[in-house]
Amino acid sequence: MAEARVILSGFADEAAIDKTAEQQFAAFAALGLQYYTIRFIDAGNGVKNVMKLTKAEISQVRRLQDKYGLNVSSLGSPIGKVKLRDVDDGSPNAFVPFPQYLKHDVAKACELADAFETTLIRGFSFYPPRQDDPALHVPQTVEQLGQIADACHRHDLTFGLEVEANLVGRNGELLAEIYHRVNHPALVLIFDAGNIVTQGLTADEVYRQYEAMKAGIGWMHIKDYRHPVSARRVTGHLDEAALRHFVPCDQGDSGHEAILRDFREHLPKLERKLQKRGIPGVFLDLEPHVKGGGQFGGFSGPDGMGVALRGLCRTLDYVGIEYRLRDFGDILASR
Repeated sequence: MAEARVILSGFADEAAIDKTAEQQFAAFAALGLQYYTIRFIDAGNGVKNVMKLTKAEISQVRRLQDKYGLNVSSLGSPIGKVKLRDVDDGSPNAFVPFPQYLKHDVAKACELADAFETTLIRGFSFYPPRQDDPALHVPQTVEQLGQIADACHRHDLTFGLEVEANLVGRNGELLAEIYHRVNHPALVLIFDAGNIVTQGLTADEVYRQYEAMKAGIGWMHIKDYRHPVSARRVTGHLDEAALRHFVPCDQGDSGHEAILRDFREHLPKLERKLQKRGIPGVFLDLEPHVKGGGQFGGFSGPDGMGVALRGLCRTLDYVGIEYRLRDFGDILASR
């Protein structure tokens, strides 16, 4: 039987109090991780989103990540977190005409992925007008994501579409429909149980969302949430800034154990598929938000990231999925 294994990674900015590159990398090296997703980082000139880094800052980050023995698993870009239509719906989200967005923002993300030698870009499925049924906007979303996938494919990159509240692809069914209609080798899905359970779903319902997405999953984000007793299902806009109950994946309401137990059977085939596209394996990317989260990021601190990592490792051990953390052999090799 083929080995079921994953590669552990995480959003390194969540582990750093000041988000400096050295804080991020020192924390991840100490945790035993060898990969990280780059999102917000201070490379010496203040905290910036990765999309705003200069060539000199990119070189500085590359130098420091090599010093700490790290590689970029994915570019944590905000691509797709803009309005689908130029409608004043009371939200602060920006609208950018799509031809301009494709030419500048998407092209920039591809250049950055190349610069950081990663083959993966994280992205999203656009904001529909706040009060609209998101299903009405699937055709335009599919058209635009197809062009983004084309742009990534020309760079030998893969675009991961993350499930998240308030976007067109806010649940597994909608995201799966988008994936199948785009039907492009450079597009995969990113399952994130925490982003689904925050919308008021039960563990059984989250599992069904996972099943809907499973055929398209390229990697997973790992976060979880524990609902207050008074929580209700979200039927409209979710106030992401009000979310206060993120927890490690072995302590939440998402049912990560059942999801990862099933995912284990899918891993060997998925690993082979990804490696054909130059991706080293199946990433589980920690984004735990255990000290707070919102629309464009979250914070866990070095201690919270450690707690979240140990919770994930306990779950993986229990369901029988292999992973690797740095060991003494790595120390000897680096002497």
